[in-house]
Amino acid sequence: MNETNAQILTKSRGALYGLCIGDALAMPVHWYYDRKALFRDYGRVTDFLAPRNPHPDSVLWRSSYTALNEKGEILHDQAKYYGEKNIHYHQFLKAGENTLNVKICRLLMKSIIENGKYRSDDFIDKYINFMTTPGNHKDTYVEECHRNFFTNYARGLPPNKCGVEEKHIGGLVGIIPIVVFYQNQPEQAISDALRHLALTHPGIKMWTSATLIIDLLLKVFGGTPLRDAIMDEISKQKNPLMGHPFMKWLDDPDERVIGRRFSTACYVEHSVPAVIYLCLKYHDDPEKALVANTNLGGDNAGRGAIIGALLGAAHGMESFPKRWVENLVEPPPDMKPLGD
Repeated sequence: MNETNAQILTKSRGALYGLCIGDALAMPVHWYYDRKALFRDYGRVTDFLAPRNPHPDSVLWRSSYTALNEKGEILHDQAKYYGEKNIHYHQFLKAGENTLNVKICRLLMKSIIENGKYRSDDFIDKYINFMTTPGNHKDTYVEECHRNFFTNYARGLPPNKCGVEEKHIGGLVGIIPIVVFYQNQPEQAISDALRHLALTHPGIKMWTSATLIIDLLLKVFGGTPLRDAIMDEISKQKNPLMGHPFMKWLDDPDERVIGRRFSTACYVEHSVPAVIYLCLKYHDDPEKALVANTNLGGDNAGRGAIIGALLGAAHGMESFPKRWVENLVEPPPDMKPLGD
């Protein structure tokens, strides 16, 4: 199926907006593992909301980071909250604002636009400057991958060798803009997306997860309906993450599948199959998919970003409610695919 230029553009914008929307919608209830507490504190979440303290499931009190030197200083004025109980991970963000991982992803989009191609060196420069300059963001929680990267950077390792083996779904957000940009050059999309992922999220678990999401995105951008693309991956069984009886579970309540069969946590061996399940079940309704994902709790921001990207690529920009599109604090920049 050949896509028109208008279809390509709306699907490309849909993927980038979906990434931001899925993350922002989940942000206030990010890492709530007690769903009763989530509903008690926020009700059923269907719109962007501001986070508030206390966060009953926060484990920020168990997190720590001490910069080895100024090259590793990335917590700035948020450092004082590490070690405290009940602190919301994103306590200073506004309704409709994105978490740190998506803010970093936006740096990647800007780099691609400025250079007309993916340049890992330019992204790394932007990333290091962004993280080490006070006041660039107000997110309290800086994920372990960034803390590990800057520990190695402070030790003097070259930036392309600072990543530590990873397994968290938050790392997959960075592959989305690269696949959007190079969708007309699939081999380049795969190569650069995986190379970018390895900067901060190296390891076989991340590679396995990323290849699946890249394959699905490329099929959808090429005109294959998302459900058909997922069914093709299920039938081929090339990726070990697809070895679950997804079709048998579609009539089950979401909370029985995500929470019992798959953990709601961030680890890709559970979170990526959870993404596949929700995309398959709600393949024709992006709003329902993202609302369902948000209210399931756990690492719903990481899952939401990938679900939003896949469904946005499948259905285009117009498939998202206007209230979500218009109320994003930082919409993604206008990044067109190479060759269009």
